Amino acid sequence: MHHFEEEISIVFGGAAGQGVQTIADALVKVLKRKGYFVFASTEFMSRIRGGSNSTEVRITEKKRRAYVRRIDLLIALNADAIDHLGDRISESTIVFAEKDHLAGKGIGEYIETPLSDFAKEAGNPIFSNTVAVGVVLGVLGISLDVFNEYLSAQFASKGEEVVAKNIKAASFGYDFGVEKAEKNRIEVSITPADTPHDQLLIDGNAAVGIGTVAAGCSFISSYPMSPATGLLTFLARKKDDFDIVVDQAEDEIAAINAALGASYAGARAIVSTSGGGFALMEEGISLAGVTEVPVVVHIGQRPGPATGLPTRTEQGDLNLSLYAGHGDFSRVILAPGSFPQAIELMQRAFDLADRYQTTVFVLTDQFFLDSVASVSKNGITRIPIERHIVKTDREYKRYSFTKNGLSPRGVPGYGDGIVKVDSHEHDETGHLTENFGIRQRMLDKRLHRLEELALESPLPERFGSVDAGTLVVSWGSNRGVLEEALDKLGRKDFAGLHFCQLYPLHPDVGRILENRDVIVLENNATGQFADLLGREFGVRVTRRILKATGEPFSVEEVIDALQEARHE
Repeated sequence: MHHFEEEISIVFGGAAGQGVQTIADALVKVLKRKGYFVFASTEFMSRIRGGSNSTEVRITEKKRRAYVRRIDLLIALNADAIDHLGDRISESTIVFAEKDHLAGKGIGEYIETPLSDFAKEAGNPIFSNTVAVGVVLGVLGISLDVFNEYLSAQFASKGEEVVAKNIKAASFGYDFGVEKAEKNRIEVSITPADTPHDQLLIDGNAAVGIGTVAAGCSFISSYPMSPATGLLTFLARKKDDFDIVVDQAEDEIAAINAALGASYAGARAIVSTSGGGFALMEEGISLAGVTEVPVVVHIGQRPGPATGLPTRTEQGDLNLSLYAGHGDFSRVILAPGSFPQAIELMQRAFDLADRYQTTVFVLTDQFFLDSVASVSKNGITRIPIERHIVKTDREYKRYSFTKNGLSPRGVPGYGDGIVKVDSHEHDETGHLTENFGIRQRMLDKRLHRLEELALESPLPERFGSVDAGTLVVSWGSNRGVLEEALDKLGRKDFAGLHFCQLYPLHPDVGRILENRDVIVLENNATGQFADLLGREFGVRVTRRILKATGEPFSVEEVIDALQEARHE
């Protein structure tokens, strides 16, 4: 008897080019329209064809945003999928696979699933992906009506015959799934959400892109680099609808300089890159610092050093963004923990960049960008767009000294003044200078805004027990896994803190963490944020839960690590 209540984890495994992602995309869209909460995460090798990739689709009664190692249902599209996922397959995993794919794999019980035979019977071997979705829906006991509608829309341009054959393939798979579920006593009892029509199904790239569009972004210049290319392609698709200039630069140096040029002219500009690409931008970041030109930099993190693991995940670029560039100047570092928060933080990023004439970094990662989840429309925050550009007069000085360190920002052609900027140290008018006194005042001016930025920084979001003596700190994409781990632990001695702004930090953070046991959860090898907390507030981190294999944290391993921490 296999009875799944409240949640189920379904994994599709196969080679690149076999349609693993196509199957998962179709399934999550059908499940969303049926009202279920879904969360899908993908891991794949850095090759166009071959290798071994997998996608996990979680169906849950509570909204979840995390990866689990447990596999309840495995749909193996080739023999390598069994080997690749072997350490996640347990005695309770229900394996659906072609008989030939399981030969010599040591899998005890499995359900022989003739996907290719059903596809051929429906009219073409290519329909095996459609069969696979039908099998899963049959096992879940979810009717084919929505999937048939999906197939009709998806293949309408290819004619009625193709649509009819796909619907037939789905029915073959569905009938097979129903039969095997009954024979193997597989029962799934998961209640759909109450408000399915309020939900949008998006991935992390779309969340970052929606926030960027909502912020009034008018220019992006980037050189493609996984996993950050998704923002470039998203904005390229939307450029005509929202008057966005999209520049695929020849390299990352050109990208950052083009963005600074656009910002100097008054555009709201962004670059999107990963760690290796950003390393080439550092001189440009220093240029932004000395010229006080606002720019937003999106870094989709992946493992390094160098090429590292191009298609895997990590949170290893906090220090890179924190210390990027030569000399001292202001910056802001943000890291969203959910898709709604990403939409909000991208708007905040552009607003902060404009108001404080500074560089704002937004850190995501491969796990975050390639995951798929439903988002409530009512949960999306809109921030009014305010421009902070003045009309200049003939006496205008681009770097005039002010009490708060922010000079009125003019742009060329708007007013009678000349907007002079210089990569050298400069005086108030923008002329280069080597006067030591002016140098000190300009340096202080560029750093002074950090005080206000810190006071404006949001305090970390707290979840779990109010009276907990142990605080578990997370940032960025680890928000979902920590929340679920603490929920399932149900311990009153633990509470979670999630930081969406990593620098500068609010002065009250030190008070929140004092006299507490502090555990920091990070996807990097050394504990970069833990080090930052120690540097800024003298916080003694009692334990660091770290992972830098290229995989995200699973709910199970976070629970185990927290349990272990309490026994030390």
